[in-house]
Amino acid sequence: MTGWVLIVDDEEMIRENLKAYLEDEGLGVVAFESATHALFWLQAGVSCPVCIMDMRLPDMDGNTAIRALHELYPEMKFLIHTGSSSYSLPEDLRTMGLDDSRVYRKPLEDMGPLAAAVRALADPQEARL
Repeated sequence: MTGWVLIVDDEEMIRENLKAYLEDEGLGVVAFESATHALFWLQAGVSCPVCIMDMRLPDMDGNTAIRALHELYPEMKFLIHTGSSSYSLPEDLRTMGLDDSRVYRKPLEDMGPLAAAVRALADPQEARL
């Protein structure tokens, strides 16, 4: 995989545990507590094919953050990691290619499926091997 996996989650323990797990899986990971910090980092021109987005953030909701990131980085793929049991994807995010298979509920008992989804989105050819 080329580039970084971006995690945006305001809960430090969840953010850092997910980051550590994905790093142990051999992925390059960067994590931020807010969409604003993530956007600032991305402005440096780094390659970031996949973003794992929380829905409740201190500066904007996750749906709004995904819309903003998609507008600036249309090739970026998204996974949603939320603690909300009532979350459902808005129609405009569905038209961007997201579906219910990209929504992961906290707490994850097994991070393996999320890591596999990251790999598949980051490099679809590698995921088929």
